[in-house]
Amino acid sequence: MTSLQLENIGVRYGDTDVVSGVSTPVLRGGELTAVIGPNAAGKSSLFKRIAGLVKGPGVIHLSAAAQAAENAICYLPQDTSTTAILTVYESVILAAKQGSSWKVTGRELQKIDAVLNALRMTDIAGRNLGQLSGGQRQLAAIAQALVREPKILLMDEPTSALDLHRQIDVLSFMRELATRRNMAVLIALHDLNHALRYCQNVMVVVDGRMIACGATHDIITQDLLRDVYRVNARIERCSFGNSHVVIDGPIHDHAAMSVEDFAACA
Repeated sequence: MTSLQLENIGVRYGDTDVVSGVSTPVLRGGELTAVIGPNAAGKSSLFKRIAGLVKGPGVIHLSAAAQAAENAICYLPQDTSTTAILTVYESVILAAKQGSSWKVTGRELQKIDAVLNALRMTDIAGRNLGQLSGGQRQLAAIAQALVREPKILLMDEPTSALDLHRQIDVLSFMRELATRRNMAVLIALHDLNHALRYCQNVMVVVDGRMIACGATHDIITQDLLRDVYRVNARIERCSFGNSHVVIDGPIHDHAAMSVEDFAACA
């Protein structure tokens, strides 16, 4: 069984702690965990620390199954821009090979074709990465990550450049794939309705610290929306069983600029 657990994880840039003391319960394969919180909360830095791209205190515990895997952890960054002169298909082949022999086996080609088909990308497979839209580049980056078949996948806002239909497509596919591959997936999301619909667990990161971690419907509450996101909102359950956030309006701090103040500055 694949699993990941964080113990007092931290990240420091210079003299500044951007992530500090993050500990989680065991996050199991087959489940999606949404990582949520305000902008600049430290979510990307936390992902980089888990992936080993930056150093810091703490211990990352992997199950024996994850440790034994050829690709234990894969990190998909938010910035998918590239200067590489490659087609989408070539970039996915390169990700699959990961610096090994350039000989591509029939099984590897089948695996690549399956990923591109599942993400509905066959129509752009022959196009150069530099010719793609932001959303198409995001899909190409997701394909590059999935073809490596990691045990633990870290996805930093993987749907931010996608239209609504594609967002639903990708998140539905990721939930199914996580179950099928026994893969633990952490996804940084800003859309809390996506977290409620697709993710079994949620981690809340604020100012570099994790303030809550648990079952999604236990963590995303009216109190969380008020205290973390500064909005008056409520959680409503739909007739078909899913819950969704209904926002009534922002909570205005005394220091916040009003529309009238803004107009006076114009």
